[in-house]
Amino acid sequence: MKLFNLLLNILWLIFCGIWMAIGYTVAALVCFILIVTIPFGIASLRIAGFVLWPFGRTTVERRDAGAPSFAGNVIWVIFAGWWLALGHLITSIPLFLSIIGIPFGWANLKLIPVSLMPLGREVVPTDQRFGGR
Repeated sequence: MKLFNLLLNILWLIFCGIWMAIGYTVAALVCFILIVTIPFGIASLRIAGFVLWPFGRTTVERRDAGAPSFAGNVIWVIFAGWWLALGHLITSIPLFLSIIGIPFGWANLKLIPVSLMPLGREVVPTDQRFGGR
């Protein structure tokens, strides 16, 4: 299974992973420049790493995430999240046009909720589906 995930991640990186990770990195750099939004930048970099190499990992909600994460996600959606979600949507369209790209198109669409609400989530290996440690 690890070899299969490695193959999927390499194909993902070639077809769309690098471009989407660059988008998240640019969003993180803008957040770091604005100083007040550094927590958003950290979340954006965490999701950039996940978008760069997603197969074999998933995101789960953190148990300690509460109202501040919700408020932060609302701010994130307004300023950066919808741009990144739009990037996932636009990137998935050409992937759906080829047979080999269809699974990657679906994977891109599954990343839209993460791009809209990155705060209060953590990336874990898929064998720890529910965040167990």
